Amino acid sequence: MSYHTEHIRNVALAGHASVGKTTLFEALLHAGGVIQTIGSVERGTTQSDTDPQEKARGHSIDSCIAGIDRNACHINLTDTAGYPDFRGGTLASFAAVETVAVVVNAANGIEHGTRRMMDRARERNLARLLVINKIDAEGANLPALVNALREEFGSECLPVNLPAENGGKVLDCFFQRDGATDFSSLAEAHQQILDQVVEINEATMGAYLDAGEDALTPQQLHDAFEQCLREGHLVPICFASARTGAGVNELLDLIDRLLPNPAEANPPPFRNAQNVQLAVEPDPDAHVIADVFKVVNDPFVGKLAIFRVWQGTIRRDSQLFIDDNRKAFKVGHLFRLNSKSHVETEQAIAGDIAAVAKVDDIHFDTVLHDSRDEDRIHLEPVHFPQPMFGLALEPKHKGHEQKLSQALSRLSEEDPCFRVEHHKELNETVIRGLSDLHLKIMLERMKERYGVEVITHPPRIAYRETISNSAEGHHRHKKQTGGAGQFGEVFLRVDPLDRGAGFEFVDAVKGGVIPGQFLPAIEKGVRQAMENGAVAGYPLQDLRVTVYDGKYHPVDSKEVAFVAAGKKAFLDAVSRARPLVLEPIVDVEVAIPEPNVGDVTGGLASKRARIMGTDARHDGEIVIKAQAPLAELTDYPTELKAMTGGRGRYSLDLSHYEPVPPPIQRQLSEAWKPKLDED
Repeated sequence: MSYHTEHIRNVALAGHASVGKTTLFEALLHAGGVIQTIGSVERGTTQSDTDPQEKARGHSIDSCIAGIDRNACHINLTDTAGYPDFRGGTLASFAAVETVAVVVNAANGIEHGTRRMMDRARERNLARLLVINKIDAEGANLPALVNALREEFGSECLPVNLPAENGGKVLDCFFQRDGATDFSSLAEAHQQILDQVVEINEATMGAYLDAGEDALTPQQLHDAFEQCLREGHLVPICFASARTGAGVNELLDLIDRLLPNPAEANPPPFRNAQNVQLAVEPDPDAHVIADVFKVVNDPFVGKLAIFRVWQGTIRRDSQLFIDDNRKAFKVGHLFRLNSKSHVETEQAIAGDIAAVAKVDDIHFDTVLHDSRDEDRIHLEPVHFPQPMFGLALEPKHKGHEQKLSQALSRLSEEDPCFRVEHHKELNETVIRGLSDLHLKIMLERMKERYGVEVITHPPRIAYRETISNSAEGHHRHKKQTGGAGQFGEVFLRVDPLDRGAGFEFVDAVKGGVIPGQFLPAIEKGVRQAMENGAVAGYPLQDLRVTVYDGKYHPVDSKEVAFVAAGKKAFLDAVSRARPLVLEPIVDVEVAIPEPNVGDVTGGLASKRARIMGTDARHDGEIVIKAQAPLAELTDYPTELKAMTGGRGRYSLDLSHYEPVPPPIQRQLSEAWKPKLDED
């Protein structure tokens, strides 16, 4: 099918786990004529859950993209994972769409994932849509749920269609006003959403007031509706049952007729090297600008880089640059994504989603472009949760070190929330993810895909160090071994910065007592010392280093001398600045049955946690919000399972760093025996 940019719709299905996103994805593909039979999550036959782990566990782990051609419209539809353990791929997909459809379970109502996805879509300045799924579920109270959604997310949330015949069908209430519904009134809902839409657009409002609703053309209604979505003035509520198909065609009609196309949506937040926002237009004739938002290491086609074209047209045999690489690559094969299959295509126009294969230099968040004018530009990054769960690992079999390294590299390419750390001083490799389940899935994939088995053990906690006072330090580095020697002398001052401020290096040298070419060497020495720690062997942060004096020798001064002098002067200053060890504090959300509240809150209190509040859900579940030191939660999955009979679940997000209690700092310091380099 041939289409233009204005015919494209990019939509992501998001929401809490088990709300039926994958089944809705199947139903939409079926209604759009892409598949002949709707697959089953339970039987592992869906289009999106193709990974063996997804089939075995019965839920999505990765996002999946498929195209639907309906009338003159091409819809790129993305199914995303609902479990918070796999948020990385879900949030990454937000960088490629104009609209996020947040799916809500009619029986369970507003859940934590509902709020999280609505917030993230709003932060990204995307159009939002609420889809109430499972409208035929036993015990579903749809009028109460609509009221709850409006109370939670604002009065701009309004039904754009309504269920009828006890959830057996769904009636549009934007373009029509007559019909019997299960609750409310179609005429009343029609008037309410029409009033909301026309008031935001002056031209439409004027025509409406002058001649009434019948004077408005479908294009005027579309333009006003789209503007409301773009400006957050409207969040449509739709009803559907993916199981029976009720409301599925109506949802496709809404996507086709009313959702924004790439030319209508808010402009993408691209920035240049000076961090100034750039105007990127969805013009198919302009220079190419595309952003890679997903990487898949496919066993059949190799490394697959999936991208959104923001500007220009990518054609097969095009020459594209990767970020700032000086050498372009040739697009040998260009693919459209169709869930399980990849279909070769001749071109991808502005607004479309496509993929290239077997280009090793491409990585997540790469910008592809065809002109040097677009060097050093980037799409404003999605804010991903900090991976706080860690496992240290080593290969189970000798000689598999290289295989392990390659497997970890490929897995980290695919998931922006899966990270690999190599600790040289401990000869330790640590993987970090969003939960114990996240890491377990990654280890299982590593074994299945790459044949690598590992032995794991708890890693060191990611403590940090900082200072609490200002202080000065000095060191003279002098070596004479025959012939030219080494000489460098440095005076510097350290000052504490606000938590999270990072590191600043200031050159305050006057009179040329240290030539400018040696300042980078001093900074290098300081950074080496910061990386290795000064109190307990953990990296230093949140401080400023000011070099204000020193000496050099016209013959013996070399970079290596000032690296050593800077390092030792810095350690001298830090030792006088009341150094502190900082520990990561995490936001904890624990969802448990109500009878377990006492045990769980007591258990958290014993771990130095601060209880921040509790939320009661209508299904008898309680969500406890707390802040706790990460070091105290090493065995928490096992403890929570024991306390709740396996019914409790939790998530962590990094909140901040704060000083450890003095007894723990003494313990950490005594366990660390610093081995300083010989002068």
